[in-house]
Amino acid sequence: MTIWSTSRLRRAVTAAAAGVSLVVGMAGVAEASPGLPAAPKASTATGVRSYLVITAPNDTAGAKTAVATNGGTVFSSYDAIGVVVAHSSASDFATKMRAVSGVQQVGATRTTDVPAEASNPSIPAAPTQTTPTEAETNRPDMTQIKADQAWSVTTGSPSVLVGVLDTGVDDQHYDLKPNFDATKSASCAYGKLDTRPGSWRAEGDHGTHVAGTIAAAKNGKGAIGVAPSVHIASVRIAEVPSGLFFAENTICAFVFAADQGFKITNNSYYSDPWLFACPNNADQAATLEGVKRATAYAEGKGVLNVVAAGNENYDLANKVTDTTSPNDSSPASRPVNNSCLLMPGELPGVVTVSSINSQNVKSSFSNFGTGKITVTAPGDSVYSTLPGGRYGNLSGTSMATPHVAGVAALMLSANPDLSVADLRTRLAAQADDLPCADARCTGTTAKNNFYGDGRVDAKDAVTPDAAKTFENTADVPIPDGGAAVDSPITVTGVPGNAPGALKVDVRVVHTYRGDLVIDLVAPDGGTFRLKASSSSDSADNVIATYTVNAATKVANGTWRLRVRDVYRSDSGYIDSWKLTF
Repeated sequence: MTIWSTSRLRRAVTAAAAGVSLVVGMAGVAEASPGLPAAPKASTATGVRSYLVITAPNDTAGAKTAVATNGGTVFSSYDAIGVVVAHSSASDFATKMRAVSGVQQVGATRTTDVPAEASNPSIPAAPTQTTPTEAETNRPDMTQIKADQAWSVTTGSPSVLVGVLDTGVDDQHYDLKPNFDATKSASCAYGKLDTRPGSWRAEGDHGTHVAGTIAAAKNGKGAIGVAPSVHIASVRIAEVPSGLFFAENTICAFVFAADQGFKITNNSYYSDPWLFACPNNADQAATLEGVKRATAYAEGKGVLNVVAAGNENYDLANKVTDTTSPNDSSPASRPVNNSCLLMPGELPGVVTVSSINSQNVKSSFSNFGTGKITVTAPGDSVYSTLPGGRYGNLSGTSMATPHVAGVAALMLSANPDLSVADLRTRLAAQADDLPCADARCTGTTAKNNFYGDGRVDAKDAVTPDAAKTFENTADVPIPDGGAAVDSPITVTGVPGNAPGALKVDVRVVHTYRGDLVIDLVAPDGGTFRLKASSSSDSADNVIATYTVNAATKVANGTWRLRVRDVYRSDSGYIDSWKLTF
């Protein structure tokens, strides 16, 4: 469900003069609004339900055979993560499949029948376009996160591709067309990849609005995105006509994003039909496992997944009751607990975003929770693109999230060697602290349950870090022909991993430097050989600068220079050494 509607993350919409003004809840979407008209009722493949069949990765062959044997058909499969999407009208399909050797979990992904549209999806129509006449202005949300200051350094690189996993995007919009990559766009509605031209187009306003916040072009008209020169692609995961985002759809989208080389995905929704997927329910446990594997697969391929926290004004760290699920049939009140998770917003590795208003206070609709929010961004009455060349205001964590995706895109544009872990760490470390706003807010100004590590800062994201140097000048005697000795340096305050070109300056006083073997030892015990011994190198002293690819090592911790004299008759000591990050 998108997170700007009455239906939860996606739905909150109020009509406004220059387009629309919405507050999206999350019926899969993270937008908040006073109410939307009921979605048209889908025609269904009578009695046919959709299931996830979970196996070990790359071991789906047996399960696919068993699907047919037990009254089902394979609709799609994601073999690399061990997920098969099966359709069946047999009431005992899940029970039988759970008994199949090699099958780990099986679960229905919805509580209603599969829409008939799944067998022959239509291509969304391209809307008639209007060319904007209004000039771009510095909008409050952009100045609030200092995007306008960041643009003097970079507006982003076209080599950074951000995926909008949503309701589809109007790729012909005046402000989106320059940055849109149709070759990397598709539909994953119903859980099967559809790369036909136009399959990615908009069904509703939500995805186009999100796309504009990320990368509306800086062309003097209309709106401007956080990163107006990066490229965007659309992966439509909302179904027609329900507008819902089922687990198989989101799995398809994350796998596609990973395989197509996306650098960042924006996810302003939750996976329907359950607001929280609970592991004590076999169906929900399977969907939870499937989506978890898909997000992990994407991250493993170098994708940062940025996700909306949702619009229920709910404490995600203290779950008690869910009254909104299942949203594809008849919602009913049910008890939940903290093992039940918002997907993908509470999955490992994602950047989860809450919403603030223009006063830097938590938006009334925004979810929160200790340990649940990574950072925050503006989500109240955000002005952005709408299909057909239009513009309008929407509200919701759906609208906050693309601000963070855009900042991450600027950061990666300025620092293309950053890993996913580096991006995640720097977004948090560079965020501006926000103090608690009311009694429900707990924690410190630096980190709390409303704002996580704070409001994202686009300016800091593109500002080169000042080099940090750490040095040890204490003399350490080196035993002649004896055991190795260590000289330690403790590194603090460096976010993420060490650089790929870590500079190591070494000064060792010794009367025969060929006797010496010198290693750099990382905090985790991993070693880097700086210098080998050589019986033919009779010169005095080692005064050298070495460059080490230490990008796989966490920067903070105790590093050691390890020196051993492997021959007898000469002596010396470690005079000093330093690390430059």
